[in-house]
Amino acid sequence: MSDNWNRKRAILSLLNAGDFVSGEALADALGISRAAISKHIDTLETYGVEIYSVKGKGYKLATPVFLIDEPRLLQAIDNRCFYFDETSSTNAFLLSHAKELKSGDICIAEYQSAGRGRRGRTWVSPYGNHLYCSLFWGFSQGMAQAMGLSLVVACSLVKVLQELGVPELGVKWPNDIYLEHKKLAGVLIEMSGQADSECQLIIGIGLNMAMSDNQALAIEQPWNDLSHLASMPDKTELAIKLQQQLKRDLQLFEREGLPAFMSRWQAVDLFDGRPVRLLMGSNEIQGICRGIDEQGSLLLETDTGLQAYVGGEISLRPN
Repeated sequence: MSDNWNRKRAILSLLNAGDFVSGEALADALGISRAAISKHIDTLETYGVEIYSVKGKGYKLATPVFLIDEPRLLQAIDNRCFYFDETSSTNAFLLSHAKELKSGDICIAEYQSAGRGRRGRTWVSPYGNHLYCSLFWGFSQGMAQAMGLSLVVACSLVKVLQELGVPELGVKWPNDIYLEHKKLAGVLIEMSGQADSECQLIIGIGLNMAMSDNQALAIEQPWNDLSHLASMPDKTELAIKLQQQLKRDLQLFEREGLPAFMSRWQAVDLFDGRPVRLLMGSNEIQGICRGIDEQGSLLLETDTGLQAYVGGEISLRPN
């Protein structure tokens, strides 16, 4: 980690107490000039950190910033772990190094300049407010072996959050995580390799921890974060547990396939038994959600009977 980022993290640590801190106090604590403090504050704001500046009072964070404890992270993870203050995208980083990686290697960043979601959407990635990570996994039997994998990842994330005390969680097919019926986390899986031989997967996860009002303006759907919980999960512990749970579940998935996760999925499926709309491009299919099959396809009971669908998106909005 560069001295430049060390200073920014030190500033954020002092501001995380929640009170206004004067520029003079920050300068004295870091042993640098007030002008340098001002430049660091300006840079942090360009990275999405919202900081109030009040003449005569100093600086104060609009929303708490949660940073990974890098030494604790690296000590706990037995795979290669890449940790950055900033990167374009954790998925992109692992994709560019796929030939050098082993299953379970992980990349975590505090800020993504080009974070991506499903269907080409942008994933808002301000510095230090949320968790952005990607895990590498290789399959020896090709892409067909990964059928249903995104549902497994959703189950892994739910299990970790539940163990850390997060209540009222649910999943929206195929892999969105919801808290109190608003989106909390998303998954983006990207593949490279061959359809019938070895392939590599990058499993990207973005989880909202503390969303500020300004950040929320860029999000076009109902969202939630962890900031209102009575006890906020520790971000470093969350990252460690998630990497370990993903490894266990992906190993189980390789041995037994998706059937090993059916009961876990059913326990948190938000739409099982409910009337839904499945949007597939310009087409819309209406039916009663009947869960998933053993390949991870969505089952809809329609006017023509029970049908399985591998693509599309369930609409949360009423007709």
